[in-house]
Amino acid sequence: MQAKLNKKGTFNIVNETRGKVPRFAYEKVKNAVLGKHYDLTMIITNSARMKKLNTIYRNKENATDILSFPLSKNEGEIYICPSETKKEAKKFERIYENFFAYLFIHGCTHLKGHDHGAIMDSIEARIRQKFGV
Repeated sequence: MQAKLNKKGTFNIVNETRGKVPRFAYEKVKNAVLGKHYDLTMIITNSARMKKLNTIYRNKENATDILSFPLSKNEGEIYICPSETKKEAKKFERIYENFFAYLFIHGCTHLKGHDHGAIMDSIEARIRQKFGV
C-alpha cells in the first residue's frame, strides 16, 4: 500500500533587484486563484531581463511590467519588473503598491489558464475585492 502524498504547494519570491517588494498577501492570493498545491515563484527583475524575455517568448522587443509562465499543471513563474510597473501605474493613475498587487493577481489568473476577456475580468474583480486591491 502506498502512502498518499499530501504535498502543499510552495510560494517563493526571488528579488533580482535592490528594491523592496511591496507588502501583500501573495501566498493567500496564489492559493485563492491557483490552489494550495500549486508551486509558484515570483521573480522581481529589471527592464533588460524583461525585454529579453518578452522578445524571446512574445516576439515583442520592449520591456513589460509582467510575464507569466506556466511550467506544468501545478507549477509556474511570474516575472514582475518594478520600473515598468511604476510607469504603468502612473498611466492608470494607480498607486504603485496597489498596481503591483493587481499585476500579481492578473498573472495568477493567466497561470490558471484564462485569457483576456469577460471571464478573466470577473475572476480578477472577485479576487481584487476579496484582497482589497
